Amino acid sequence: MTPLHVVVASHYRLPVKGYGGTERVVVALVRGLAALGHRVTLLAAPGSRVPEATVVEVPPDRIRHPDLDLATLLPPDADLLHAVFPVRRAPSHPFVQTLEGNLSSGSPALPNNICVSQDHARRHGTDVFVYNGLDPADFIFRAAKDDYDLFLGRLHRVKGYRWAVAAAKRSGRRLLIAGGWRPSLRRNIRYAGTVDGRRKAELLAGARCLWMPALWDEPFGLTTIEALFSGTPVLGTRRGALPELITPEVGALCDTLDEMTAAAEAIHTRSPEACRAQAERHFSHVVMAQEYERMYRSLLETGRLPAGRPTPHVATAG
Repeated sequence: MTPLHVVVASHYRLPVKGYGGTERVVVALVRGLAALGHRVTLLAAPGSRVPEATVVEVPPDRIRHPDLDLATLLPPDADLLHAVFPVRRAPSHPFVQTLEGNLSSGSPALPNNICVSQDHARRHGTDVFVYNGLDPADFIFRAAKDDYDLFLGRLHRVKGYRWAVAAAKRSGRRLLIAGGWRPSLRRNIRYAGTVDGRRKAELLAGARCLWMPALWDEPFGLTTIEALFSGTPVLGTRRGALPELITPEVGALCDTLDEMTAAAEAIHTRSPEACRAQAERHFSHVVMAQEYERMYRSLLETGRLPAGRPTPHVATAG
């Protein structure tokens, strides 16, 4: 098929310094599209540098201005615009947009919107979604794990970090917490502060497991696939997209703290190789780009976005 010229629009400076989940997905998408042979132009904040794309610098306040027709920023030969932030005014050019967060109840639907998981799409009244992906090369795979569990993310109650802390207090197992502010902790629980880059990759690779005790509906849950790329199994709740990402071969899904504490005892029996393989099969940057390419071509050829394709274990169960 003929390669496309895709314009990816972001209001961030790329690549991100620090964690920046959405920002890293944007860079992964650009890499994936380029790997598939597409030409990519990136509209992003001044100072952005992504080798796989031609970068056009646009100030964040301009690119997100409600009165701006984003089509005016496109090169003349662009086939399609892909905005990775909410756009309520439809551009006068073929376009799609990705919603990474949750819209508040009662918000109007976004035109040509693509969600990031089946559950995310269902909660927003659509069946159109593409799973997030990351570049496996950004992660360190380790089959031999150290003797600590890891919680990585914002230290907010909806992220469930208190469950991880409570379980560590009960079991006496070592827990390392990496995130925002420093909580009051016990002796066997260590706070690592905010981590990114090589340090984050090392912590993910060395952990016995990653705790994802989400108490809200995660649109996706990026740290889940970060752990799987690292060969690290995941303990999660049955909230949001997590049941789409975690199978019994690579982790455990629980409903209560008691269930999760019990599941933690055997979490180390999962194969690190199986964890990595699942992430590469379903959540790499190239797999994500292939699914977006399917969305682009359908829109250009039919004017409609197709339904998303859930992971096999979800499709079979459904």
